[in-house]
Parts: sequence; C-alpha cells; structure tokens
Amino acid sequence: MTNEEELTISTIRMLSVDAIEKANSGHPGICLGAAPTAYTLWARHLKHNPKNPNFFDRDRFVLSSGHGSMLLYSLLHIFGYGLTKEDLMRFRQHMSKAPGHPEYGVTAGVEVSTGPLGQGIANAVGFALAEKVLAEKFNTDDCKVVDHYTYALCGDGCMMEGIENEAASLAGTLKLGKLIVLYDSNHITIEGSTDLAFTEDVGKRHEALGWHVIKVADGEDVEQISAAITLAKAEKNKPSLVIVDTTIGYGSPLAGTSKCHGAPLGAANVKALRKNLGYKYAPFEVAPQVTDFIATRKTELAKYESDWNKTIKTYKSKHPELFEEFQRWRKAEIDFDALDSIYDKPKKDEATRTSSQRILNTIAAQNPFIIGGSADLATSNQVVISDGGDLSADTAGRNIHFGIREHAMGAIVNGMYLHGGLLPFCSTFAVFSDYMKAAIRMSALMNIPIVYVFSHDSIGVGEDGPTHQPIEQLEMLRSIPNIKVFRPADSKETAAAYESAWTGKSPTAIVTSRQTLKQLDCTGTDALYGGYIAVDSKKEVPDVILIATGSELSLAVEAKDRLASDNIDARVVSMPCNELFDIQTAKYRESVLPSNVRARVAIEAGRSNIWYKYVGLDGECCCIDDFGMSAPANLVFEVCGFTTDNVIKLAKKTIKTCAKVARQENAE
Repeated sequence: MTNEEELTISTIRMLSVDAIEKANSGHPGICLGAAPTAYTLWARHLKHNPKNPNFFDRDRFVLSSGHGSMLLYSLLHIFGYGLTKEDLMRFRQHMSKAPGHPEYGVTAGVEVSTGPLGQGIANAVGFALAEKVLAEKFNTDDCKVVDHYTYALCGDGCMMEGIENEAASLAGTLKLGKLIVLYDSNHITIEGSTDLAFTEDVGKRHEALGWHVIKVADGEDVEQISAAITLAKAEKNKPSLVIVDTTIGYGSPLAGTSKCHGAPLGAANVKALRKNLGYKYAPFEVAPQVTDFIATRKTELAKYESDWNKTIKTYKSKHPELFEEFQRWRKAEIDFDALDSIYDKPKKDEATRTSSQRILNTIAAQNPFIIGGSADLATSNQVVISDGGDLSADTAGRNIHFGIREHAMGAIVNGMYLHGGLLPFCSTFAVFSDYMKAAIRMSALMNIPIVYVFSHDSIGVGEDGPTHQPIEQLEMLRSIPNIKVFRPADSKETAAAYESAWTGKSPTAIVTSRQTLKQLDCTGTDALYGGYIAVDSKKEVPDVILIATGSELSLAVEAKDRLASDNIDARVVSMPCNELFDIQTAKYRESVLPSNVRARVAIEAGRSNIWYKYVGLDGECCCIDDFGMSAPANLVFEVCGFTTDNVIKLAKKTIKTCAKVARQENAE
C-alpha cells in the first residue's frame, strides 16, 4: 500500500466520521472498519466511470449494509460523482443528496436503495443474473458487449437474515460466477458480540451452497484484499464470498465494541481518532495529494467506457441485427398499440390466472426482454412463457425457477430491473405476498415497474383452507404507497392490468383467481381508470351503487338484475384498481360515484377496511373480516355471505338507512 493509498483510506474514514458527527446521527463503525476493503475495490478493481455513472457495461456495486451509507458517499465524493463537500455536510438532512441510507434516483452512483438488511445481497444476485442473461444473448466471440461483475458489501447483519441464505442458494445453483460478495466480518451487532446469537461458520455454509469462499485475515491489508478480489474474479463457475476480518470502529477509542455501531463517536473520540490515524486535515477537507492521486485513477477509469464504446462500434458494424436488438432490449419499452388482441374476449369462461397466462404470452411473444418466473408455482400461477425455455446455470431461458424462496425472489427481480435491459416479473400465491412485503415495498420506494402476479386471490382457494386463503393480503398490498393493485374481474380487465403495469413507472400487483369466472360484456379498457361504470342504472340518479372487484363483479351484475324486479335501479361499478381510480379527476370520480347517492354496497372477498372510504357511514360492505375455512370454494363463498341474496339484502338495507337519514336531515 502506497502513502497515497493510506492517506486516501484515512480520508474516507474521516469524511464519514465528520459527516456523522455533524449530523449527530449515523453508523461510523462500518465506515472505519470497512474503508480499506471499499477503497481497494473502488480504486483497484471496480470498472466504473465517474464522468458517466450509468455507462452500461460498468460493474455494479451494492452496499447491502446500507446503514454504512457515509462510506459510499465518501467514495462518491473523492471519486468525483458530483457529491459535493456541502452534500456531505448535509448528511441525513431534509432533501439531502446524502440520505441516511442509499436511495436509488437520489444520489448518482447509487445502484439500488438499500438498508433493510439482506435485501441488498438479493438485489446483487438480480444484477448478476441480468448480466448473465444479457451476456449469453448478445455477446459474440469477437465482441463482448456485456461483460462486468456485480459486487456487494455486507456485514454480519445481512448474513443473519434469512433472505441472504435464499438468495445465496439460488446464486450458487445458477453458478453466478461474476457475483462477488465482500463480507465485512467484524463480529459486532447492535446488542454486542455476534457470539450472542450467531456462531455459525458462514464460509462453510456458503461452500455448501456452491460458493467459492476466500478469507482475508487482516482487513487493513490492502494487498491481501486485492489479491482475494483477483482470485474471486478468476472463478467463473461459482459466486465468490470474500470474508474480510475487520475491526468495527477501527482507530477510535470505541473500536471493537457495539458502541460505535449506530451512534456518533463524540467529539473527544473523533479527536483521538484523528490522532491515531495521523490525520492532519480539517473536517470535510480532502488533501491535495488525495485529489491528485484519484484524478490519475479517474483518467484510467474513463478508459473503461471508451474501450467499451469502441467495442460497441465494432459490434454495430459486424453484427448490425444483434446491435439493433441490443438497443431495443436496453430501452425495454412495450408498444401496446400493437397488442389490441390482448383485449379479445375468450370463447369460454376462464379463471383470471388463465387469462393472465394467455395475455402474458401474447405480450412476451413480441417483447423478448420480458423474463420472469415463480416460487415453484409457475403452472399454478400460470406464468409460464411458452417456448421461452428454462433459465439454468447452463441455459439462458426466459422462465426463471426461483424455487421456494419468496423473500429473495422479489428482491432479485428488483435488481434485475435496475440492471437494465430486462422487464422482469415474479409470481406466487397471493397469501405468500406476505413473505415478499419488504421487496415489494422497496420496488414502490424506488418507483420501478416490477410486475407481481399473485394468483389464488381469495377464499375461492377452497379446500386448502384458511392457511392458504388470502383475507388481509389485498389490504396489505394496497397499504403500500406507490403501488397499483389490480384484482381483475375477467380477461379484459386482466389485459388492462398488464397494460397499466408495463406502461407505468411503479410496481403493480396483478391478483388473479384460481376459480373460473364469467367473461362479462360490460368490462373493457375503462379498467385503465381503476374504477368505472360497468352497468349503469336507467335512472339519472341510481337507487343504489354496487361496487365490486374480481370474482364478485358478476355477483353485483346478478344482484342488479334481481333488484330490478323489485323496482330498485342499481348502478354497478367495477373497481379493479383503487389506486388508479383515486388519482382520476374529481369530476370523473363524481361521475362514477356521485356524492348524492349515499346508498352503496362494496363487494369483495377480502377485508372491508378500505371500502368504507367509498361506501361512507351509511353504506354496507359484503366482505370478509375473519379467516376462511377448508371446504369446497362454492360452499366457502356461500357461508361467508357472497351470494346474490346477501348482496340484495345489503342493498335494501343501505337504501333504507339512507332514506331514514335523509328524513332526519330534512326534519332538521
């Protein structure tokens, strides 16, 4: 290690600590302990270009230990990614480019939002998987246009999370040889020594999962770390885990203790740290020697992109058709104007999971960059891409077998999308969306259009019973900000769900039925509004409004027909996506749910909570607020009140209630 390198590492450490001290908030321990590892990667191995943080063939770096964000921000600052001294001084402050945990889209050089431990490693698996798929599709013997590594830096916390094991297991199975995880093993968590709760041999576990494991005994030795990364890059058939033994809070009086994990060191300890490191520069000051040293390295880094541009130029000349296809995949946009057939009504009734399969295949046939799979349920979820082939360690098919790993699956798909060049989706039973909550939340937070296909949407699961019948899952999904939740009533609404999903910029959950549903004449592209009048009343002002989703829409239509025989004129509103309806204009929403019609019934085989904002105090809900039961689906629906008779009963009840309220108001 040269003097310039030693000073640069000290600079990374002190920038991090000074920013945390100024904010009076943050995690200095990892910034001090892992600085040599991070420096070695970024300065000696990482293929990146600060002048163009998004050049396509760059190596991807994921800080899975997102609490150590100041370590990343310090690197971005000294390497010239546009993160200024003033930005560092505003660490963790409102509207800062240096938020408490790395956030995608906020800070140049941040590939993915991280923080929830373990998510980042699973994201990294997604990045590496995307690289593998694209490399096998587009590389030729003379031109490698996709040829980069994915690196993740994690700590003991990530290694304890179950999602890490799931993701690592799949990475080993798929032999993702260009995935390298640097494990900052400092043996400390918030509560103290990892021996309190974590005594496993992480290396042996990963070896059993099919990983190449390398150990670095001295986390301060840049040469050892660099040699380990070189060995990892040389292993082509296994992902690599580089275990680096480090000291949390290195150089400070609190080194080696949990006291420096998640709190500022304090002025006295920062002063002692400066002295121990021999660091003579003021807070946020970067020594001229470091600036000059990194400037030389930045010139070398820029060559990575210039060399790739030359490769692309040759590729375009020698392989023009592949080049055009490569450009199309990188754009990964779907033209739905050419896909009118997805709205064709099927010849016979079918479950919306079957509709989903047909529509997905119609879209995928014209858009080969669509790729995805299921957590061992593809034939049940009906998300198999016909003739797409299976993705494995040896083949680059379009059907991904994630295995029974829902926790990791969602986070892997997030990484695949953020890599660029693919439009991924994933699927499982609706009840297991609980396992994916953290990853779905991160999709929504990052505002990325991941498609989640959740089948077996209700008590219609039937005999499998309450353990597999989703009751609160729709409510859970809808509670996440910035997500669209579609529960389509038939094939046409399912088509609208896919169109909305892949023309939007946020995640979408498409929740489909197991059981066969009627194909209705009253549905269509108006589903893109989220809610619309499916069957209108004959009166200018309806007597009652029936609001339904999914399998219950046909129930509402039947109830309307029978109510007519009692001279009650109902309007039927289909609301497959509350989130889309809620963002329509006030005028449109009023045209669908006029405020002067207070008699309303919401009908959905899920929890009632969300529906009261539509039916109000005087309305009724035909919903289910308890768990289901093991019985044939038709019987479960009947026992839970999803019958035409019950909808009619509730409609008449709310009409009576509203009439009574109106009389009282008039009397006053």
